Amino acid sequence: MTGTVGVPVDSCEPPPDRSDTELWRAAAGGDHPAFTELFERHVQSVWNHAYRLTGSWASAEDLTSTTFLTAWRRRADITLIRDSALPWLYTVAGNLARSEHRSTGRRLRLVRRLPEPRSVSDHADTVVDQLDGEDRLRQVLALVAKLPKSQRQAVELCLLGDLSFADAAELLGVAEVTVRAHISRARTQLRAALEEK
Repeated sequence: MTGTVGVPVDSCEPPPDRSDTELWRAAAGGDHPAFTELFERHVQSVWNHAYRLTGSWASAEDLTSTTFLTAWRRRADITLIRDSALPWLYTVAGNLARSEHRSTGRRLRLVRRLPEPRSVSDHADTVVDQLDGEDRLRQVLALVAKLPKSQRQAVELCLLGDLSFADAAELLGVAEVTVRAHISRARTQLRAALEEK
């Protein structure tokens, strides 16, 4: 059936949403709009995950950008799990955050060797008072970083990354019950560590 100008009536309807797998395949073939659609679909979730991993808005912005840059560069090599790009994107963000954390630790050790500067009072004191929430998040993230690897990965994917236990289990190559056990043990250890502080 055609419309008044010879255009099929069905072509006026918006195309159905493509799955992440379809978009990823198209992007791997050079379809820039497909990758843009994937970016727009998942950027907020990846930013939220990055913020929960770093406790910093600026770091979350940088981490999100680097995660999608990595995705663009490796789009032809990626196999998606359960037709969602999020597990892979969360894993990339987690790996990047850990690398940045190690680099920051090295820089801090170097800075500690420098002589103490004279203390000068400025408006930064007011800003510091407003960052208590970020400090608390950083404390929790520091405790998460000390967990055994299997527990840390489960926490990062499920509690910080909002993945389901089933998706995390598939991504980690373990049974779902194992992921649940790791989360339970991690919660117990985190609760005890926070109570000590």
